[in-house]
Amino acid sequence: MSNHRLQLITRNVAEVITIDELKDKLDSNQQLKGYIGFEPSGLFHIGWLIWAQKLKDLIDAGVEMSILRATWHAWINDKLGGDMNLIKLAADYTIEVLRNFGIDTTKLKVIDAEELVEDKNYWSLVLKVAKSASLARIKRALTIMGRKAEEAEIDASKLIYPAMQVSDIFYLDLDLALGGTDQRKAHMLARDVAEKLGKKKVISIHTPLLVGLQGGQRMNTIEGLEEDDIQAEIKMSKSKPESAVFVNDPPEDVERKIMGAYCPKGVVENNPIIQIIKYIIFTKYNSFKIERDIKYGGDIEFKSYEELEKMYIDGKIHPMDLKKATAKKLNEILDPIRRGLDKKSEYKDLIQIISKSVSR
Repeated sequence: MSNHRLQLITRNVAEVITIDELKDKLDSNQQLKGYIGFEPSGLFHIGWLIWAQKLKDLIDAGVEMSILRATWHAWINDKLGGDMNLIKLAADYTIEVLRNFGIDTTKLKVIDAEELVEDKNYWSLVLKVAKSASLARIKRALTIMGRKAEEAEIDASKLIYPAMQVSDIFYLDLDLALGGTDQRKAHMLARDVAEKLGKKKVISIHTPLLVGLQGGQRMNTIEGLEEDDIQAEIKMSKSKPESAVFVNDPPEDVERKIMGAYCPKGVVENNPIIQIIKYIIFTKYNSFKIERDIKYGGDIEFKSYEELEKMYIDGKIHPMDLKKATAKKLNEILDPIRRGLDKKSEYKDLIQIISKSVSR
């Protein structure tokens, strides 16, 4: 049973820190507690479906999962103009997306940052974490909020953010922390200061970041950055709407964006179409069908991602055929999400407000 749970928890992850600690926890059969936090900072793009699927995997593996609506964190990070009412509505919208994606929210403990910040014990933890880390270490961790170290000069509140995120983990008394690879520095900070504060070392599960639709073609314009910083630069981002597919995009927009995406023949590295198939489509479906004219070999159905990847590298699948099939399957995944959002006027209004602000 623990092997099945291990496979479910670790499929399609970028890394687990550490895998041995996870195995020991699973072998002990103790109830595990995990969490993921999200900033309600805009519209939900398909890159977030990667961690959403992993959240579902963890719930299915019997982990007691919490999700933190990091409203105060978004406010500190100047998201949505610092409008707390808008931030809270964006948090509601995100939970609604997860529900329509197929996550059983009755098995998910939803926590608002408001609950944490009202407790003086939480702020005591924030101060203890801050006293256990150097200023340089805190500034290096600012990448977790999509900022560079020098941006700490914007206002001093930015320096509180990493200590808050670590304190979230300790306050909730967690065994597992889930996040994208861009959250690694916060999780490592939590592990480093845990012993000093007499806290558990949280096991970190990091999901890959989906590259933006421009993908690897942007690599030629990026020089002198470390690998994790490069990935942060080319990842799909809600602040770069031209590079992202949003879950509320109508079918024709999804198809247009996918058909215009970077997808060089035979290349899988930093190829957004390949990543969408691997991390999103094949986690929802057991097969993937490409429809082709009979003169080009006819339709072909793949039972695994590995099979598709090999044929693509060998040049046996044309990028346009791959894109058409991807757009079709992606729209199937997004249909129930779109229908769910359309039923609630407050989310339709939110989508319009955010879309207008981004397009300015």
